Amino acid sequence: MSTRASLTAGRRRRKTITILWIAVLTILTVALIYWEMTALLYILATIGVTTLLTVVALSDLARAEKLSKEIPEADDAAAIGSGMNSTTRIKHS
Repeated sequence: MSTRASLTAGRRRRKTITILWIAVLTILTVALIYWEMTALLYILATIGVTTLLTVVALSDLARAEKLSKEIPEADDAAAIGSGMNSTTRIKHS
């Protein structure tokens, strides 16, 4: 039970930290808009997006897929959108 309790406490701590980050960034954004410092807000937004894109580019998504033991199921998204399913055959006239 102690392992489960520590996992729950860890999740709660991460959620608290996330909520704090959101609150601080919201207050900072509103303050910059209020004091009409849009140039600084633009620079911070550009740096934030660049950082996010860098993290995504450097993440090893292919390795994460290999670690997954599940076999991916067939995607019938196109068939669903056209009203067909994978067992429907097209009749040629």
